[in-house]
Amino acid sequence: MTETCPAHLVALAQRLADSSASVIRRYFRTPFSIDDKADASPVTIADREAERIIRTIIEAQRPDDGIYGEEHGTKNLDAEWVWVIDPIDGTKSFIAGRPIFGTLIALLRHGRPVLGVIDQPIVGDRWVGVAGRPTTHNGQTVRVRPCPGGLAASMFGTTSPDLFPGGDYEAYRRVAAQVKTSAYGGDCYTYGLLASGYYDLVVESGLKLYDFAALVPVVTGAGGLMTDWQGNPLDANSTGQVVAAGDPRTHREALAALAG
Repeated sequence: MTETCPAHLVALAQRLADSSASVIRRYFRTPFSIDDKADASPVTIADREAERIIRTIIEAQRPDDGIYGEEHGTKNLDAEWVWVIDPIDGTKSFIAGRPIFGTLIALLRHGRPVLGVIDQPIVGDRWVGVAGRPTTHNGQTVRVRPCPGGLAASMFGTTSPDLFPGGDYEAYRRVAAQVKTSAYGGDCYTYGLLASGYYDLVVESGLKLYDFAALVPVVTGAGGLMTDWQGNPLDANSTGQVVAAGDPRTHREALAALAG
């Protein structure tokens, strides 16, 4: 992947993460109301306020850019640069007081992810992936680990088996039956851990653009692979069936298991 994201935009993404983190830390493990969205997923004041502060900064600094946010909608999606925001990816974990959620900030150029930030504001973990550069974790370069044994030797993660709809569940089961070890939960946090060499494989289904756009530069910049279930690159038009793997063999074997 060639360099396509200027340094000043990377710096802006870091500022956005800093600003949203200050909001989220105020609410973590404090009393707050929980609302249900139309799809029955929960949302809190922290989700809404964190996205609002991110959008306010973008609109002031980059008024011509597009924005695709989970909580406050979309604008100018035909722009060359589009920011994609998930203020709290893993709201259920946030509500439960578990610090394994994250803020996702991505930047698309012509519909392709070129910048991604995974920020865990409680633990203090931040992964930054930029097209054409190595991924960093808290400023230090990270790398996926080799898994010479492929699927049979892999540490496998997914948020929950309950999140695979219809026939996707059977595909998930074919993968899960072949891995060495499974660990569930974590939402975006698991992808950061894969980039740092702790997981070998993550498979999920039903993700929205704001769930996966920031993850792509983080995983690929660490030497991993991240595609849809057919092995195609992920972009603004992808369906939300994703595979992230630390090495080509594990990725190839996971795709074969998903296909049946």
